[in-house]
Amino acid sequence: MAGRPQARVTLVDVARAAGVTKGTVSKVLNERSDVAADTRARVLAAVDELGYRPPASQWNLPRPRTLAAVVDALDSPYLTHVLQGVLAAATAAQTTLLVRLAPEHAVRGTPAAARAWMSEQQAAGVVGIIGLTLGTPTALLAAAAEAGIPFVMVDPVDLDAPDVVSVGSTNWAGGRTATEHLVELGHRRIAWVGGPTSSAAARERFHGYRAALDSAGIELDHGLVRHGHFSVETGRTCGRDLLSSAHPPTAVLAGDDEIAVGVLVAARELDVPVPARLSVVGFDDTPQAAWTSPPLTSVHQPLTGMGRVAVETVLTMAAGTEPASRYVQLATSLVVRESTAPAPAS
Repeated sequence: MAGRPQARVTLVDVARAAGVTKGTVSKVLNERSDVAADTRARVLAAVDELGYRPPASQWNLPRPRTLAAVVDALDSPYLTHVLQGVLAAATAAQTTLLVRLAPEHAVRGTPAAARAWMSEQQAAGVVGIIGLTLGTPTALLAAAAEAGIPFVMVDPVDLDAPDVVSVGSTNWAGGRTATEHLVELGHRRIAWVGGPTSSAAARERFHGYRAALDSAGIELDHGLVRHGHFSVETGRTCGRDLLSSAHPPTAVLAGDDEIAVGVLVAARELDVPVPARLSVVGFDDTPQAAWTSPPLTSVHQPLTGMGRVAVETVLTMAAGTEPASRYVQLATSLVVRESTAPAPAS
């Protein structure tokens, strides 16, 4: 009587026998260098002992490298330009790019859901992930680490997470430079309309704004500070509120260009001429900034450069090499256009 066919040995079986994680087994089989010699020997011994063979679908190696970019949505100029840099760098590196919407069940669900999603990426040949989400996808980061898949965040929410490799810009310096520009124009009542306080970028820009005020001897007026979302609606709503007050600002520093556009809309609705009575500065310097009315002064972020560096970093990690820095900051600069002018006479 014929016996039952023997079940195929899996990576999980090898990991269990070697006393390591599935991700470590994957690293050894892919000849990654970031595995200790004794661990590698243990894994290879388990492979031989159990007779592990890759699934038939994996015999036609080498297959193209694949990266996944995880996004919340595709509806912002900021994200579009970061993705342009990601795509250009991936293409130059002969690497396939998959753009994935952040899975709600995996980002905010159970660790098991995050691991299942990560297994799907492994099955698709993903060797590295770039996070372009507003919130830090903690569960996905943990699942990626467990699976041995490098994960790089762009403009991370939490700068205090030591295990997160990230690429951003000098947000604090950008906020300070923009505020100094307004101070040099004679403005004293400078409002801040920023993104969510949960965003590290928003917090850093606000701290730069506050530092410039302190340096100029201008006391922070909390009545001129507003926090919301990185959206036109936040700029419009907060702008109307500020401009309708008994003592309106003569200048507004917006947390990003979309907020700045909303402030321009509010000023137009309330017949407040820009820049004669109100100066407005944005942040990001997206191409749309040059086409607002009036053209928007904005802090330039090297958005495509951030995407490019994120790809270079994650591919370096995928090759088994630690990045030179776990947090790369690219320089910002101020682009002065027609939305700023000397403060109106009091």
